[in-house]
Amino acid sequence: MTRSHSTHDTQGHDHTHEHSHDHGHHGADFDWEALATHLEHEAEVNRPVYEQAAAWIAQTRGERVVRRVLDIGSGPGLITCMLAEAFPDAEVVAVDSTPALLDRARARAERSGLGERVRTLVAEVPGELGSLGEADLVWAANSLHHVGDQRAALTGFAGLLRPGGTVALFEGGLSPRHLPRDIGIGRPGLEARLEVAWSERFTQMREELPGSKPEVEDWRALLTAAGLTPDGSRSFLLDLPAPLPDAARELVVETFARQREVFADRLTAQDVATLDRLLDARDAAGLAQRPDVFMLRARTLHIAHRA
Repeated sequence: MTRSHSTHDTQGHDHTHEHSHDHGHHGADFDWEALATHLEHEAEVNRPVYEQAAAWIAQTRGERVVRRVLDIGSGPGLITCMLAEAFPDAEVVAVDSTPALLDRARARAERSGLGERVRTLVAEVPGELGSLGEADLVWAANSLHHVGDQRAALTGFAGLLRPGGTVALFEGGLSPRHLPRDIGIGRPGLEARLEVAWSERFTQMREELPGSKPEVEDWRALLTAAGLTPDGSRSFLLDLPAPLPDAARELVVETFARQREVFADRLTAQDVATLDRLLDARDAAGLAQRPDVFMLRARTLHIAHRA
């Protein structure tokens, strides 16, 4: 399972990779290694959200020190290293099923001076959860939705926790927006239609995962069913107004290019033509040049602890 970092993440899911994180890669046509650079860009731009989330987790834990963190579906490790910075007394383990992404995570940790506290571990989730060892914090950001049996995975996460340990689950939120409703080309409401296409594809992706089981996405109830005590949910806003900095604009272009690739057969010819114009770097109406591109999204974090 790999971190879902997104191509279009709607509902708060990251889908660029359609995103994600599952390495479990099952069922999907995701080439996580090929998406590594995009995953890094996405994590870098969204880093403020994850930093705020880590600070909130630390606050809810009070005086309970975090000594070991499991980053489930870590991808290339930018968030793994952020967690190591946020919890300076902890060993942080990047867990992913794609070795090439873990190579990137290991290299990033070394460059950041965190090599002594960051480890990497190749493992499939949920099948190999038992090999991960105990933790004070199990962090799963945008990765659980790539596991067929999410209830079983959460039960597995709970079983890894030391007494007083915390599960931090990023799932849900609000769909991202990058453009005005009327962009002056094509039919207004393009991003809303892309969200519909994503929702349909996401449902198909979930249905095709090995052992897939439908679940009402009531994360508090699912965490409770896993034997945990919910500590609350909180949404974190990423609000980057126009004009965007270069890194964020580059991510938007990557995201729309991925959507053009993945959703073309679900869109009208007019919408595909609009996407082609948006992706033309020479077009004044394109994403690379237009002054009104922004980034607005909310990700929701659910936390629960073991008594």
